[in-house]
Amino acid sequence: MRKTLAIALMLTASLGLAACDKKSEDKAQDANQHAEQAQEKMSEAQDKVNDAAKENAEAAKAQAESNEAATKEAPKN
Repeated sequence: MRKTLAIALMLTASLGLAACDKKSEDKAQDANQHAEQAQEKMSEAQDKVNDAAKENAEAAKAQAESNEAATKEAPKN
């Protein structure tokens, strides 16, 4: 009786482990896909930050040129 029970428990445990193995592979694949998507989004965000920095630099340069031109055109007292 004990041997039969022990064998049944071992069989149940091994089937349970075999069933769990597939799910962990699926979760790992999903995690990899999410990591790739996150990396793509981070790359897009970095590109936007770089574009904004370029626009800010151009705006600062235009403001400096405008201030310089206004200074030259202002009547001297």
